[in-house]
Amino acid sequence: MARVLLFGKDGQLGRALAPLLGRDHELIAVGRAEADFAEADSYESGVRTAVRDVRPDVIVNAAAYTAVDRAEREPEQAMRVNAVSVGAMGEAAAEVGARVLHYSTDYVFDGAKAAPYIEQDATGPLQIYGESKLAGEDALLGSGAQALILRTSWVYSAGGTNFVQTMLRIGRERAQVRVVDDQVGAPTCVADLAAATVEILRKWSGERGIYHVTSAGSVSWAGFARAIFSQAAMAVDVVPIASAEYATAARRPLNSRLDCARVAAAFGIALPEWQDGLRRVLAERNK
Repeated sequence: MARVLLFGKDGQLGRALAPLLGRDHELIAVGRAEADFAEADSYESGVRTAVRDVRPDVIVNAAAYTAVDRAEREPEQAMRVNAVSVGAMGEAAAEVGARVLHYSTDYVFDGAKAAPYIEQDATGPLQIYGESKLAGEDALLGSGAQALILRTSWVYSAGGTNFVQTMLRIGRERAQVRVVDDQVGAPTCVADLAAATVEILRKWSGERGIYHVTSAGSVSWAGFARAIFSQAAMAVDVVPIASAEYATAARRPLNSRLDCARVAAAFGIALPEWQDGLRRVLAERNK
């Protein structure tokens, strides 16, 4: 039984991971109160201290700064959480001999490629959030830790703050909604990502580097909204618009599709179609 240190226990991914990791491992789950990734890094930072105190076999990092638009106003905060503290975590992990599994994002790419992105494609984030996550990848891989990074996309769950919950709230308030139709990606159910994480940990024999893990298939945000309203039996008209018609502080990539062939070959992992995950999330929410 491995000793696993989970950072970010209170986020939507951390909440999905904790019960699964706790089944077969000695789990120590911590949140911001115990280890704040927003702290300026120091030898005594909460992140480093947690790693040194727990001395885990494996660290799973689900802590992140995810407010994409707000990051444009708070670049230093985003960088501290997503890069500086991630590097510090990796250094502490190397000190105690712990392996690290960390999550990154489709937003490390500029979205200009016509096909799904593979792990070796050149990065080029369009916004501070993507820059901070890319810097976190580099910091972790350069820390000396045995690290595995899972890039994913458009994560949602039955609770918390995410696109599905936002659409359901808007659908209760109005009969029509304008949604961007020229950004395409794979909505990824957090429960499927958590289950894939556990399976990867079970099979992880020392691989190091970056893997793409998303639900199968792809759709635009407008198409995703239509599916949400259809499955929730809500009569809401989705009006497709271009990104240029919906002003946001941060630019988003038009193509967020990630090729997941590498993780399938290495670990036998293939997530279900995005429509399947959505059905299960809405069923869970209705309960």
